[in-house]
Amino acid sequence: MTANPIQTPALDGVLVLALEQAVAAPYCSSRLADAGARVIKIERPEGDFARGYDAAAKGQSSYFVWLNRGKQSLVADIKQPQDAALLHRILARADVFIQNLMPGAAARAGFDGETLRRINPRLITVDISGYGDEGPYAQMKSYDMLVQAETGLASITGTPDTPSRVGVSVCDIAAGMYAHQAVLEALIRRGRTGVGASIKVSLFDGMADWMTVPLLFNDYGGGAPARVGLMHPSVAPYNAFASADGTPILISIQNDREWMRFCSDVLGRPELARDPGFSTNVQRVAHRSRMDAIIAAVFATLDTEALCAKLFASGVAYGRVNSVAAFSKHPQLRRVSVATPQGTVEIPAPPPIVDGVRAPALGDVPAIGADGDAIRAEFG
Repeated sequence: MTANPIQTPALDGVLVLALEQAVAAPYCSSRLADAGARVIKIERPEGDFARGYDAAAKGQSSYFVWLNRGKQSLVADIKQPQDAALLHRILARADVFIQNLMPGAAARAGFDGETLRRINPRLITVDISGYGDEGPYAQMKSYDMLVQAETGLASITGTPDTPSRVGVSVCDIAAGMYAHQAVLEALIRRGRTGVGASIKVSLFDGMADWMTVPLLFNDYGGGAPARVGLMHPSVAPYNAFASADGTPILISIQNDREWMRFCSDVLGRPELARDPGFSTNVQRVAHRSRMDAIIAAVFATLDTEALCAKLFASGVAYGRVNSVAAFSKHPQLRRVSVATPQGTVEIPAPPPIVDGVRAPALGDVPAIGADGDAIRAEFG
């Protein structure tokens, strides 16, 4: 399908004020900016502290470059009366207000959602926190890895010997995704009712939703899944095995029909499909060690390309256990250019392909306070 080059962005005309830092809230607001919303990001004089996380992206933070494209940067101190008054003037015209300051900080400065919506009933307010605003953890400091630990995610991640964090900020990202989803739903509802909404999202609740399957196993299935590395706790064979040249290849057999085809076409052992210990997935999980040893011995005789060709021809799902360097060269990876103060950076393209646009144009990453003078003049 050919994209319409004059199509109006979905959120054109939507004004977002983001009193944000780190990952979760910037994730939400960056996706609104991608869709055409005007996002004014409030920063301290030293900038969002995520600007200092690393210097990997041409001397700039990889996190900040990823999550702040397409925004305007305004340096303001909400504790200073003049700056607070400026932000209130912006909020009188805004559609969405997002904040993820420390618990209670926004409210103490006069930016609690209830007060703001009394002034601007069409305003959608979004409060992102670690544990929500109720319960014994409400005032706890929270960061992604802490929530990975508290929700039990770390306990089911890693090897049998040790728990581990997931290698990306999944709790932050989940909260940002849920907030983004809720904002879009609130905008649709406001279009019918004319009334804004109060949205509250926590990192803990976002990851709790993602942890539903392990939780159900724990509560109703006799215990939480064990840490099994690259194995699947309840499906077998679903594991990584080394080819003759040492490349780990992850395979996934989802049903008995696939297992029969795998035994015949890949292992060259059709009789294994009739082995009572391997005939069903439940049996294969129970006898995983014996089965995995058979698979490993066969895979070790085939180089990577020959093995992958066999797997592909037989219809078995597989994947190379790539390094990040290999992922960087992956033939399926779509990239898009983003302008930053230190030059252009290539990042993964947004996942949705809308009207055939595979690499949409994204807004620039702002320097600290780059738009302050213009914004102050506009709302002065």
